[in-house]
Amino acid sequence: MPEETLNPFLIAQKQVKGAVDELGLPESVYEILKQPLRVLEVAIPVVMDSGKVKVFVGYRSQHNDAIGPAKGGLRFAPGVNVDEVRALSMWMTFKCATLGLPFGGGKGGVICDPKRLSSRELEALSRGYIQAVSQIVGPEKDIPAPDVYTNPQIMAWMVDEFSRIRERNSFGLMTGKPLIIGGSAGRGTATGRGCVIVATEAARKLGIDIKKATVVVQGFGNAGSVAAQLISEMGATVVACNDSTAGVYNPKGLDVKAVIAHKGKTGSVKGFPGTTPVTNEELMQLECDILIPAALENQITEKVASGVKAKIISEAANGPTTPEADAILDKKGVLVLPDVLASAGGVTVSYFEWVQNLMNYYWSEKEVNEKLGDMMTRAFEAVYKMHLDKKVSMRRAAFMVAVARVAEAMKVRGWLD
Repeated sequence: MPEETLNPFLIAQKQVKGAVDELGLPESVYEILKQPLRVLEVAIPVVMDSGKVKVFVGYRSQHNDAIGPAKGGLRFAPGVNVDEVRALSMWMTFKCATLGLPFGGGKGGVICDPKRLSSRELEALSRGYIQAVSQIVGPEKDIPAPDVYTNPQIMAWMVDEFSRIRERNSFGLMTGKPLIIGGSAGRGTATGRGCVIVATEAARKLGIDIKKATVVVQGFGNAGSVAAQLISEMGATVVACNDSTAGVYNPKGLDVKAVIAHKGKTGSVKGFPGTTPVTNEELMQLECDILIPAALENQITEKVASGVKAKIISEAANGPTTPEADAILDKKGVLVLPDVLASAGGVTVSYFEWVQNLMNYYWSEKEVNEKLGDMMTRAFEAVYKMHLDKKVSMRRAAFMVAVARVAEAMKVRGWLD
């Protein structure tokens, strides 16, 4: 069998090409969308606590700004590379377009292990990164946000540094900030909440009673733990979850709040009382109604997909399913809610935060959650309609909805013949 395509940039290009062809759009649409408009690579010197200078490599990719300024996360991780950043910026373009947000796609990263950096070193790296990319970012150009191993504090340091450069407060530079400097209520739970909203809409379409549904959550970080808690509060039974160190399973159900407390105390879900250990692969192949992959890219591979028993997969992570796995799942009749739809809650509330920053008026958490629910439900209906009308997978349908919107913007702006 041919080796699976695991390069995220090649996967993203293939997804765009498929949508362009299915829609019958001109080849020029794909030629523009197959790569970012610009990718900046920067060197960031940091004086370490030892007194030595270490140079870190960082990236910022801006895929497309036909509909609006670039928008996308910034990750600090050892595995960051340029193809990952380019791919993630492409997915952000289509995630924003799927939700109807006035943004294009951006993404950034720094090659580092933040767990090995002191707070002072992490602050110096954060400030150094924003200094290095300051000419191409800003509220009207490109608005970063937290991602893997970055958080509101890192965003706050970057906002402060950018404000110094601009010589005025510029809270709209970043989203995912602390509330006190322009963050939005509801931002911390938005990705998990959005994932659950579309999962419950899909369950309704398939006639699955959410109160009787069983759920497996792969990846118990912010998005995964929030999704697990919210869907359990709706009456569903979460039977298994895992993190980077271990997986736990109880067919009678987990007390999600207790699992969250256990992880907070021990640093892992490992050893949660009354559970059986499961591997990552075993977890994703458990009997369940809904599987929520909320970890990293390329988790549901061809090998894993052949044993998946879930009826719905709601992707809280970016790019968790390989193209080969997608084909298998589609043939098996699994309804896959793609990342560009299911994980778009975060960027949607980031949009709300940006809007609130621009008008300097802030909404309650209830208002934010209600607006998020409206937008996620509307986006789901648009994608589901395309899925039924064109008889294509939900992933292809989402890309078709998104590519059509971006292509329309490029056409009216005169970018296409």
